[in-house]
Amino acid sequence: MENFDFYVTTDVRFGNDRLSELPGVLNNFGKNVLLVYGGGSIKKSGLYDELYEQLKQNGNHIVELAGVDPNPRIETVEKGVQLCKENDVDVVLPVGGGSVIDCSKAIAASVFVSGDLWENFVLKRNYEGPALPIVTVLTLAATGSEMNGTCVISNMDAQIKLGVHGKSLLPKVSFLDPTNTYSVNPYQTAAGSADILSHLIENYFNATPGTEVQDEIAEGLMKTVIKYLPVALDEPDNYTARANLMWASTLALNGLVGNGKKGSWSCHAMEHELSAFYDITHGVGLAIIIPRWMGHILDENTIPKFQRFAQEIWGVDEEDPKRAAEIGIQRFYDFLASCGIPMTLPEVGIQTEEDLQEMAHRAVEHSSISTKGFVPLNEDDVESIYRACMEDASFV
Repeated sequence: MENFDFYVTTDVRFGNDRLSELPGVLNNFGKNVLLVYGGGSIKKSGLYDELYEQLKQNGNHIVELAGVDPNPRIETVEKGVQLCKENDVDVVLPVGGGSVIDCSKAIAASVFVSGDLWENFVLKRNYEGPALPIVTVLTLAATGSEMNGTCVISNMDAQIKLGVHGKSLLPKVSFLDPTNTYSVNPYQTAAGSADILSHLIENYFNATPGTEVQDEIAEGLMKTVIKYLPVALDEPDNYTARANLMWASTLALNGLVGNGKKGSWSCHAMEHELSAFYDITHGVGLAIIIPRWMGHILDENTIPKFQRFAQEIWGVDEEDPKRAAEIGIQRFYDFLASCGIPMTLPEVGIQTEEDLQEMAHRAVEHSSISTKGFVPLNEDDVESIYRACMEDASFV
């Protein structure tokens, strides 16, 4: 295990009927609030009206930024920064899923960035400056952005999607009410859960030795998601299922299972190129890529970890290590498919292979997967994985 710091100071308010605490929380930071949200689902659910009434009664001045895209754009960040400066905003309040929170993080930091925001914030990849305080109201269990210091922003003109890290991007307070996810449709529920699993898998399949604590926690969280996703799909208002998915999402990416490990995330690097080129749902892209990545890197060196994955997560009882590993990958693939997730690129509208070579080049260029991945991948490896995603897969 590597040396690490674990200082995650987000004040998490978990559970039903906690929003009455929001005005008091915001008062710690100021009265001028930038309310950020996406496509309007919070209005359909009634959450918008509830929030707005509380803030108006509290005397808050509310500035709205609506219409944040699922893969948040740099142009939206620029618009939010302008609103903050024009209205002397004190605190940023994203209400939504990871995309809304990520966009809000970028806005909160970019208020303090001079010049071109893509060049001077996103392309820097690591941000060491200040940010406006961020208070989140989560409505989708997926990215874990509510309790980490990372945001992912897209430049669709350049077809680039990149993550930025910074301590000041960590939300000050996050409200996690599972009932706010009752209205999430089955597709987004499944895609979000695939995203949760992807974070756990990226941390789990790592070459750093001596990380038993992190691995056992990751296994427990994976099994929780696998248990409760089908329940949430069958019973959208099942509080226990939604609560466990929401808390698993938060814990999957707040450093708990990743700190103490070194290396690079391979599947996210590959998926970011899919989203940048084709604007697909992030969790779905990961669901398509991860099993093919697993099959591609399965060899005598990686078999032991995949065998453990098969045994601990899927209950595979097979003596032959390689076959056990293959069965585990197949069960993972089949589980995702059974939850209604598209499992090939043509199913999400990518019908040709014309961009795969360029995406493979960029995946390597924009990351360290060629040197620091669980298994280092070159451009040919990545392109091969992309091509495998064009058709249905079998691993046994």
